[in-house]
Amino acid sequence: MLVLDIVLWLDPNMRFAKTTLSYLDLLLTLFFGAFLVGLYSYHLKWYRTIQKRLDAKEDSLNWPLTGATSAEKQFIQHYVNQVLVYHQQSIDQLILAQQDQKDFIDGWVHESKVPLAAIQLLLESIETQISETKFNQMTNELVQIEHYVEQVLYYSRLDSFSKDYLVQEYPLTPLINQVIRQNRNYFIQKHIQFKLLGNDQTVLTDAKWLTFILNQLISNALKYTADQGHIIIQIQRDEQGVWLSIIDSGIGIPAEDLPRIFDKGFTGQNGRHSNHHSTGLGLYLAQSLSRKLGHTLSVTPNQGQGATFKLLFPFLSYYNTVEDGGPFGAAPLQTNEAESHHA
Repeated sequence: MLVLDIVLWLDPNMRFAKTTLSYLDLLLTLFFGAFLVGLYSYHLKWYRTIQKRLDAKEDSLNWPLTGATSAEKQFIQHYVNQVLVYHQQSIDQLILAQQDQKDFIDGWVHESKVPLAAIQLLLESIETQISETKFNQMTNELVQIEHYVEQVLYYSRLDSFSKDYLVQEYPLTPLINQVIRQNRNYFIQKHIQFKLLGNDQTVLTDAKWLTFILNQLISNALKYTADQGHIIIQIQRDEQGVWLSIIDSGIGIPAEDLPRIFDKGFTGQNGRHSNHHSTGLGLYLAQSLSRKLGHTLSVTPNQGQGATFKLLFPFLSYYNTVEDGGPFGAAPLQTNEAESHHA
């Protein structure tokens, strides 16, 4: 517009009044402003579409881009959607590879249990032919192998947890006694006293997965408790739910290790001790499975020595009952704050 004004003003054959040029500049400015407004409105929907996908974060990976109205936008749209297709293909290949690996691990675990059971039977058949010390050592090593095999199996099933659990009401005492029987050799050989305090309580859980959690916690307590020590399991009930506490008189947990005690692969100072071999998976699996079941697992160091692991089974409350106008008497279960925090 400035160049046009200069050309018209300097051309000797053109004679324009200043007011005429000003009027022309005003018209051009208005037309250009209207063009900018129209251009903004034209592109606004497109950029809002992109912004929605940015706000959706990882959900946008399954959300194709649409709304292209020009050749340039269609080229960008095709590029973005093609990248999403390539990404989905890579994810599918990764999932397939992981599934194959999981199937192999599951098969390996189940196949390994057969020779382990056979070794146990052979060991029992020659019990009278070897010394008690050697028999106990071989039994302990065999139990430890079975323990590691179980860790591998449950670790491989973490991703498919929703397909392999059944939550029902179970009394805690029989499940605790089952785990204690599995570890009875360690209690006997290390002369560790065991006490079960409190009245039996019924909780909502999955018996198989809870048994594995308790086995991890109790075997961990046995590992770090010296001979002549004690392990106490206490069952309590309050307004939050049912608490199961495992109290040991072991070497305790260093304060600097407490924040990371449930991290995968973390062994801490105690796990690096030459007499205590740790994989760093036991407590991680116990915490992960507890959260998936809606339970809360925590740990606090005891004064003097040892540690206390607490497992909370939150109460469930009903809503939308007949009195509230609900059609079925008792509608779906609603968890309290403690459970919904770990849902």
